Amino acid sequence: MTDSTTRQVVSQLVLNQVAAGAMFTAYDITLQARGRGMQLRHGEGRDLVHELFNTGRMGTDYTRTVVDLGTDANPMVYHRRGDSPRTYQSGSTGATAASAPPGALPTQPFPPAAAPPANTPGLIGRLVKGLFGGGKDQPIVGRVVGDGGNAASGDDVGALALRPPASLDLDASDFLPISRDDLMSAAKTTTLWGNPWFGRRDIIPPIGDPRTKLIDRAMVARGILTPDQLAEIHRIGADMDHYRPTQILIESQAHSAGRSAIEVDDKRKAEEKAKKKAEAKERKEKRQSDIAERKATDIVFLGRGVSGQLHLRDSDAEKLAAADLPILSTPAELASALGLTISKLRWLAFHNDVATRTHYVRFEIPKRSGGTRQLSSPHKLLAEKQRWILKEILNKLPVEDSAHGFVRDRDILTNAIPHVGKDVVLNMDLENFFPSIGFPRVRQVFKGLGYSPAVATILALLCTESPRRAVTYAGQPYLVASGPRGLPQGACTSPAISNQVAKRLDRRVQGLATKFGVAFTRYADDMTVSGGAEMTTRIGYMMAKLRHIAEDEGFVINRSKTRVLRRNTAQIVTGLVVNDKPTVSRTQLRRIRAILHHAHHDGLSAQNREQHANFRAWMQGMIAFVAMTRPELAKDFLAQLQSVRD
Repeated sequence: MTDSTTRQVVSQLVLNQVAAGAMFTAYDITLQARGRGMQLRHGEGRDLVHELFNTGRMGTDYTRTVVDLGTDANPMVYHRRGDSPRTYQSGSTGATAASAPPGALPTQPFPPAAAPPANTPGLIGRLVKGLFGGGKDQPIVGRVVGDGGNAASGDDVGALALRPPASLDLDASDFLPISRDDLMSAAKTTTLWGNPWFGRRDIIPPIGDPRTKLIDRAMVARGILTPDQLAEIHRIGADMDHYRPTQILIESQAHSAGRSAIEVDDKRKAEEKAKKKAEAKERKEKRQSDIAERKATDIVFLGRGVSGQLHLRDSDAEKLAAADLPILSTPAELASALGLTISKLRWLAFHNDVATRTHYVRFEIPKRSGGTRQLSSPHKLLAEKQRWILKEILNKLPVEDSAHGFVRDRDILTNAIPHVGKDVVLNMDLENFFPSIGFPRVRQVFKGLGYSPAVATILALLCTESPRRAVTYAGQPYLVASGPRGLPQGACTSPAISNQVAKRLDRRVQGLATKFGVAFTRYADDMTVSGGAEMTTRIGYMMAKLRHIAEDEGFVINRSKTRVLRRNTAQIVTGLVVNDKPTVSRTQLRRIRAILHHAHHDGLSAQNREQHANFRAWMQGMIAFVAMTRPELAKDFLAQLQSVRD
């Protein structure tokens, strides 16, 4: 079966011949198709040409004639009515003397049919049959068959003259009725295969066609049409035949123009496609180049949930300058101030929910109240940059008078002095103080100073970390974030940031204390309120108000650590007894004396019942604590410690 492309090429070649009014055979068309690269056998080409003729694609002005070459080959020549096939010359180069007998070359007129045909075709005859076709072409020896498919009369045998086209002198008298028996008898003698109009619906067959005449007479006999109607129909058919060659030419030209337009359009589309591909490739390369350049000079993403404000780069330079703070607006400026490259700053600040390593070393220490406290100590590089933030930014910020923790010139002693000699002391603890101060609140602290959201985001990421849980998946250990980022216990920046976050809390509680004439101080997460006898009647109200204020400010009171201390008990504030004066409790003093006494006999290490890593350093810390309120006693304790062996 031939494909659509081959069929299209053959159709175009035939229509070109018809438009030019040329004579041709199926073999000519086959050779032309092969010249265009089509793999077409002659039998396939012949069938396609016959199909074009039978379906009326050549128009009614074209007919075909079977020609006897004196061999077993009998090709059909397609030509216009009235043209003689004697003048046919093949336009192909494939027919040569080796493929046709003398006098029958395609470039010569056909030989007269009077030449006696060979009863048994030889080599040349078989070649001619292979070139011009045979078999289905229905050989008619010694005669030329006209367009009607009827053989010429016996007197015409040996003559190649074509029967002239029938006249269209139509008259109603030509359409005489016919009986059914005569109709069936005449129909049996009519050859349908040789009838060029059989099965065609695009033309009106001429009156000269015997089969058409039988049908016309039968319709008159049955009363379907009148003779006058049939005569008018055939006149219309003759007019159609007159205009059909022009229509075929127009169709052929339109087909050719259409194909040319399609080729031009396909070429344009191919060029546009190539252009778009080139532009897309150029855009992709430029984007990759821009991304690489921006990665080297800027930070636009630092992890999910924390990168939303990195594109905002406007800082309040006047506000920063007034506070004597570094004026930084972009990640590049911050990296330069920290002495880091952009890539190193990105590495330090990047937030990962799941990581194989982080910038902190985590360990636990026991609490005095039981349980353990997790500390997160930053690695060397991060700790160095946190110290820069503390020195250049956080230490320059003012804090409330009531805040005593991690503030220069303030300590546990200054925190305890305001509560000495009070009738009632109320101690309240803020639960999970550092971890409860999350990343958004830390970022807001830096934004409030005047820094751009981008710089504030990076500073907040450098000063916060998520709580992590160690898990193993597919044999690989991971550290998985088990909560939001907050201030780590162990970073040098956490206390100073917490004082800035708790400013509003300090102000509100201080306002409440002033209203009721009581004292208030806060040392990190320890809040202390003390007052005279009048406070004893308001202690419940004070506790409720402190809890509500703390919750409004994003903190939670640890109720298990809330203490109400009256004069008849040891009123302890940040480890110091404040009943009469700030001092170390007797219990702690007795413990230090006992350890030093036994260390003279058994050595210091034997007294390390709590298994401190460096017991001597721990003792020095305890003595330094005593020195804050009783320096002379601490000096004696230190001399004893130096005299004992480990």
